Order: sequence, then C-alpha cells, then structure tokens
Amino acid sequence: MIKAITFDLDGVYFPNGKIKFIKNLVALGVPESEARRVFLQSDEMNLKYKTGQWTDEQFWSWALSEWKSDKTVPEIIKLLIEGYEVDPRVADLTRTVRVNGYKTLICSNNFPARIKGLQAKFGFLDDFDVVVLACEVGVLKPDKKIFEELIKNSGVRPDEIFYTDDSQAALDSAKELGIVAHYYENFEDFIVTLENLGVSATPHTGMGR
Repeated sequence: MIKAITFDLDGVYFPNGKIKFIKNLVALGVPESEARRVFLQSDEMNLKYKTGQWTDEQFWSWALSEWKSDKTVPEIIKLLIEGYEVDPRVADLTRTVRVNGYKTLICSNNFPARIKGLQAKFGFLDDFDVVVLACEVGVLKPDKKIFEELIKNSGVRPDEIFYTDDSQAALDSAKELGIVAHYYENFEDFIVTLENLGVSATPHTGMGR
C-alpha cells in the first residue's frame, strides 16, 4: 500500500523553468550554446554546486564570468526564478493527497538559490512533509544514497513510497531499493498510475485515509 508520494520538481512540479531561463539568457545576448553549456552541461561545476561544495555566490559568479555578463549574482538569480511557474494541477494534487492521508515528499537535485527563490515566490515547500535535496545529502540522483535518505526520512518502507521522475536513471536506482517508481510523461498518465496503485487522488471532505 502506498503511503508516501514523491514529487520531482523540475519537469513535474515546475515544468518549464529551465527552458525559460535559457531563453531569458539568450535575450541578454548569451549564445544559446553557451547558456546551455554553463547552466546544464558543465558537469564539474554543476556537480560542485548541486552537491553543496560551491555556494550560490561561487557558482553564479563563475557562470556570469563565462557568459561575459555584467549582471550581478542577485540579478541573475532573479532572472532564473522569474521563468518558473507551477503546474497548478500538480500543486493541487500535492495538497489533495496530503489531505487524503498520504505523506508528500520531494527528492531533488535542485540547488539552494533555486529552492530559496521558488519558496519565496510560491511557498511550495509548505505542502511537503519531507524534502531531500542533493545539496544537503552531498550526492546527485541517480546515486542510491539520496534515495536511501528519502526512505529514512519518510518513515515508511520503500515499497510504500511512490516516486515519479522524468529521468530513467533515477527511476532505476529508486527501484533497486524497492521504491515504486514511475516515468513521468504527462499529468494524465500520472493520475491513472496513482489510481491503479489504489491512491486516493481526488478531493473529498472526509477526515483522511
């Protein structure tokens, strides 16, 4: 029986933030290839940042230098956050399943500036019981350590956790630990999968499961 539902942030809860940030950078005159290289493809620097080895100031100062931009660190972080919007269906579902008695979890590779900025903008963390971040654990998905931390903090068994992501490698690691994992393609498929697992995903006025 599923007792906890894990939501991925980028690509699920926040569907298009990365794409919009890249477009915003291009509008500033940064070549798209450079925007992508620094923000998405610079493995060494992103690894340091996302695993907590680098601070917000260190990473974004480096990024701005690579982009030859005269923006300040607070300005570029603000530009990043401006491009993010919540998928209201996922946000409503998060609140609904929580009211229905399920724990709501986050397992994410998100970095501090994005988490803090999105929390200030949307207050989304208020709807989650457990938040596991790579920058706090020190490893990125798909490393099993981050999923072991998720299991420990959830307070339930691995087979009682439902986890969705748009990364097959992350799903494979979660499955190896016994977590019930599902590839996120679209919201409608997500709902059907939850219902097939017996999860009550529709609003009601009762006292919970």
